[in-house]
Parts: sequence; C-alpha cells; structure tokens
Amino acid sequence: MKAFTLILQDATRTERIEQVTSFTGEDASGSFGILASHARMMTSLVFGLARFRVGENHWQYLALPGAVLYFNDNELSLSTRRYLLDDNYERISIALHEQLLAEEKELHELKKSLHHMEEEVLKRLWEMGHNSGRGG
Repeated sequence: MKAFTLILQDATRTERIEQVTSFTGEDASGSFGILASHARMMTSLVFGLARFRVGENHWQYLALPGAVLYFNDNELSLSTRRYLLDDNYERISIALHEQLLAEEKELHELKKSLHHMEEEVLKRLWEMGHNSGRGG
C-alpha cells in the first residue's frame, strides 16, 4: 500500500509520522480525504477532529483549533497553534469539547475586559471634554 509522511507542527514541537496511508480532514467546503500521490494542495482546516491511519493500524485522531494543511511531494504538513493526538475517539472528543469550552470562556472574558476598557476611555474623554468646556 502506498504511503506518505505526515508532519505535525505546533507552537512548541514538530512530529514526523511515516507510512501514513490515509488522512481525513475538514475545511470550509466540507470533509475530504488524502491518499498517497495526491495532487499538491493547500487549505485551512476548521476547528475540530481530523484523523489518519498508519499502515493498516487503527485510526489516530487529531483535535485541532484550525490548521493550515499543505500536501506536496507525498508530504502532508499541518501547522497549528496546538494539537491533541490520541487513538481513542471518545477520549479525544471529550478533550476537544473541554478545549472548546475553555477557549469560549477565555474569549468571553477578553470581550468583557475590552468592553470595560472602552467604557473607561469614553468616560475619561467625556470628563476631559467637560472640564475643557469650563475653561479649566
């Protein structure tokens, strides 16, 4: 069976996996698969799970917060902020769900903080305008 190399890269590490026979991922247009000798391609994977198989082994699952995928010369590169790799679908699904909830909470806190900063800036601008109108 023909195979290709998968290179996983995140902010802290690079992992090279040989003898990959199949990859399945999802971009904005939907789910797709890659086999060895696929034409050169590049796309952005959406937040979620991708999977790949080494030889005839069980599927390996990748939880990704999005990634840039590039396939060329029988090498598939995935570049992302971070990824989780596991051969247990249930375990990685739970981890992905927890990661999504944590990121949503962080985003909510960031928006709340930005809103507070905006209010403070507007309040200070109003006070500066109000005080300068008094000739002061």
